[in-house]
Amino acid sequence: MKINPSASPPDVPDTSPQPKRVLGLRDLVMFYVVATLSLRWIPVAASAGPSTLVIWLIGLTAIFIPLALCVLELSSRYPQEGGMYVWSKRAFGDFAGFLTGWIYWTSNLPYFPALLYFAASNALYVGGSKWKGLQGSAGFFMAFSLLGLGLALALNIVGLDIGKWLSNLGAIGTWLPVALLCVAGVIAWIKFGPATSFSAASMKPSLRWGNIAVWSALLSAFSGAESASFMGGEIKDARRTIPRALLVAGVLITTGYMLGTAAVLVVLPHSQLNSLEGIMQTISISAERVGWSGLGPAVALLICISNLGAVGAYLAALSRIPFVAGIDRFLPSAFSRVHPKWRTPYVSLIAQALCCVLFIVLGQLGSTVHGAYQVLVSMTIITTFVPYLFMFAAMIRLQREPVEPGVVRIPGGKPVAITLAVVGFVTTCAVILGSMVPDASEPNKAFAVAKILLLNAILFGGGMLLYRVGRRRAKVS
Repeated sequence: MKINPSASPPDVPDTSPQPKRVLGLRDLVMFYVVATLSLRWIPVAASAGPSTLVIWLIGLTAIFIPLALCVLELSSRYPQEGGMYVWSKRAFGDFAGFLTGWIYWTSNLPYFPALLYFAASNALYVGGSKWKGLQGSAGFFMAFSLLGLGLALALNIVGLDIGKWLSNLGAIGTWLPVALLCVAGVIAWIKFGPATSFSAASMKPSLRWGNIAVWSALLSAFSGAESASFMGGEIKDARRTIPRALLVAGVLITTGYMLGTAAVLVVLPHSQLNSLEGIMQTISISAERVGWSGLGPAVALLICISNLGAVGAYLAALSRIPFVAGIDRFLPSAFSRVHPKWRTPYVSLIAQALCCVLFIVLGQLGSTVHGAYQVLVSMTIITTFVPYLFMFAAMIRLQREPVEPGVVRIPGGKPVAITLAVVGFVTTCAVILGSMVPDASEPNKAFAVAKILLLNAILFGGGMLLYRVGRRRAKVS
């Protein structure tokens, strides 16, 4: 028996599985900014040189615009809770829907540790030179990640009307460091001149083997436009709010990436940058040059808040996938339960957090802190982008369905929609393949690739097994 995702599960008589609608336009814009504009990509881009400014524009054109416009139309056509899970299911059936949701959901397992590792690295600047010795401490990075994950979990269980403030603070914590980076860049340019040459030759992207993984990572930095669609049932007037929020956020995100990268390169040559600490390196050096004592620790704290906000945003969005899968009986019905007081999918949130704890441990196993971070980044890219293949394919297939009044269509209609979906599909394939190339600093490249492939095989295989078990459970009930 097929069950509507908005319907109440028959075995949960005491609670309604429909959460409250609490997210307005401002909340959603901030959600998109904190979910997509990740400060950790700015030092990665700057460390590869000025040509990354062109890559940011390519990412906007080849990833964000196709992704945002496809999400705009699909979320307007089908605004209910579940996002890509619902779209793939409608286009290709139950298996495609479940696999899309499962793979996208598993993307948070390596994503959260990677994001929290970046926050932990920058947090050490709060304590100045006294804490710098912990940069190579796996114990510190794991403990920080667990505490950050626990905070995001607690706030989201209480509810999005409370948890959204972590996302909103995260958006503020994202833009203030970017603004300070720009100020530092302007001052450095005026007083000392640019540390990097921004010539036509230096800005031409190179397809050298060592750059492939970097380009892939930067293109992946535009992912996130689909995230809020999983919470369609909690957005006020989702059909109108999501498209407007996407347009505003898209401008802010691209501007932030480009200005932040340019500012870092003005202050420091790319050869001196570290992909984990690049922002704080830039801020600290600039503060020392102009005598701004105390600026470094303040910015480090803002970066921590920004990344904790991103963790909270994605924890909220992705927990809705097992929530809807529980309603559809592909997962145990406990996943469809909402908290009797706060009306949040607390079982799904807790299960997701526990799985993230496992990946914090597995990602660090047998690696240095930097090596663990790179493996987690590669896994995040793969598990995030594979579902995009389903989504872009669904966009093409669902063009044959009738359009209800009030639906927001992509300008140009069906031909433009199909063209954008094809561009997004091809770019997604390139990003997935490029993410498998190990980092140049990785001492054991074969082991790193094997770990990535093995962990992804476990995740994908686990999803297929869960689907088969869920199908049997649904038939019995």
